Amino acid sequence: MEYAGITLGCVIMAISLNAFSVPNKIAPGGVGGLATVIHYLFNLPVGATMLALNVPLFIWGIKSLGKEAAIKTLYGTIVLSVLVDYVIVLPNFTSDLFLAAIFGGIVMGIGLGFVFRYGGTTGGTDLAAAIVHKFIPGFTVGAILMVIDFCVVVAAGLVFRQPEVSLYSLICLYASVKMLDFTQEGIGYAKAFYIISNHPEEIAQEIMKELDRGVTALRAQGMYTQEDRNVLLCVVNRAQVNKMKEIVHSVDQRAFVILSEVREVLGEGFKDYTNHK
Repeated sequence: MEYAGITLGCVIMAISLNAFSVPNKIAPGGVGGLATVIHYLFNLPVGATMLALNVPLFIWGIKSLGKEAAIKTLYGTIVLSVLVDYVIVLPNFTSDLFLAAIFGGIVMGIGLGFVFRYGGTTGGTDLAAAIVHKFIPGFTVGAILMVIDFCVVVAAGLVFRQPEVSLYSLICLYASVKMLDFTQEGIGYAKAFYIISNHPEEIAQEIMKELDRGVTALRAQGMYTQEDRNVLLCVVNRAQVNKMKEIVHSVDQRAFVILSEVREVLGEGFKDYTNHK
């Protein structure tokens, strides 16, 4: 199932590259973006170029990956390169650069999300960032990755002598990252309540009685009063939000309530651990 998921992710990524990004010279960072630039400079196949760029990175960073992750990375890298050059042969879906940037980024993010969700990677700049981080530990992997991707985006604009290409590539990169998060974490279907009240026991009992939800008391201290008190934590689905507010208000009208978005909840009453993929 894991390798099937990685393969599906690679298929979706290949669709993004061949149907949206490459035909419109959009290079949204990463090895795929760099391969797109090289393709137009030297007329080399995008997939083969990606593989050629990824192999040295893979060899360099193999020790930091671990055996299982290294195998999955090598598999994803090869499969994506083969799919881009020989299997997913598609016409350009649109010549509108804005549409190509948006939908290319969305489709790419979905594909990456599947690959990451099943424990794989396709090599690329994320691996390069991890390697650089070992030599420059003062910068986080995320910061290094952002710098590398930004350099690829700028290079695309310089090579094609079209500044707008860089701008559209940034849009594509942003859409890809957002859709990657969405694919991995899912829709924000749950809400977390943090409740600070002088009547925590009564509120907790009402929540458990009326909503059949568990409540956790977190020990805290008010820095102004220096008083110890319990902060109630409870996660509910969207349909229970208004009822939750009513319960808190009915017990303590002066209660301090913080409501936050929750991307994914695993455990009793929500998604089962064995089916989280």
